[in-house]
Amino acid sequence: MALKDNPRPISGIAQPVKTMAHRLAYLALVLAAIAMMMLGKVDSVMMERVRIVVTDAVAPILDAISRPVESANRLIEEARDLYAIRAVNAKLLQDNERLLQWQTVARKLEAENKALHSLLNFVPDKEARYITARVIADTGGAFANSVLLNAGEGAGVRKGQAAITGEGLVGRIAGVGMRSSRVLLITDLNSRIPVLVQPGSIRAIMAGVNSKQPRLIHLPPGAIVGQGDRVVTSGHGGAFPSGLPVGRVSSVGDQGISIRPFVDRTRLGYVRLLDYGLTGIVETPPDQSGIAAVGKKHPGKAER
Repeated sequence: MALKDNPRPISGIAQPVKTMAHRLAYLALVLAAIAMMMLGKVDSVMMERVRIVVTDAVAPILDAISRPVESANRLIEEARDLYAIRAVNAKLLQDNERLLQWQTVARKLEAENKALHSLLNFVPDKEARYITARVIADTGGAFANSVLLNAGEGAGVRKGQAAITGEGLVGRIAGVGMRSSRVLLITDLNSRIPVLVQPGSIRAIMAGVNSKQPRLIHLPPGAIVGQGDRVVTSGHGGAFPSGLPVGRVSSVGDQGISIRPFVDRTRLGYVRLLDYGLTGIVETPPDQSGIAAVGKKHPGKAER
């Protein structure tokens, strides 16, 4: 009760202590400043290093203070990015679980497929050999649709090989040199490819017409083809392997059935050449007309 009734003695003691502490702090700061000045005069190199370290430590804080709005926006953007990363991570985890389930199913089907093949003495298709080449020129024009590649006979390129990209079929090798080769595109007027129109597996021939969209010809009577149907190679004739994606039906009308290829020829950079060992495209025999002409000229000269 005495302390509560008489608070003055405590405040009277605390006030001189506060005053003394302020004076001591002021004196300590003055002495520190004097010491720093003397130290700077004695060792200027060390003081310069200290100044650089302090400046580097304080610079980000000063930069943030000088641009509060930009700093706040940056923090908000980083928070949004972290939230987006969290959402993407959760989706990736779900996709990973789904893929693991499909992996289990695929392995089971693969085992069953191998067992059935062994029971049926199934003869599998030959493994394809791949050659990747770069497109170095587009020789297309009003009457020809072809491109030149930087790989030839020396790299294993052979006439008749299918040229594809990740999207689908590009064409076939029509001419081969030692260091280059020419691909006849599926849009060329001379291109004829046996195809299947899915999902009905309708057989047809896709013919190039020197435009961006080839057409389907020689369809069986009564065949029904709809816009958006998928077109793949059939493998008939031994020219191409079966199942290579070609394009989709873009229009069905009185002027024919047009196909929009999966591959855009204007964006060709690299193509992959497939070698299945197929012999459907027969090598063109050497032209004997020149030899015959020479043979005819010699007798004429002899007669003279």
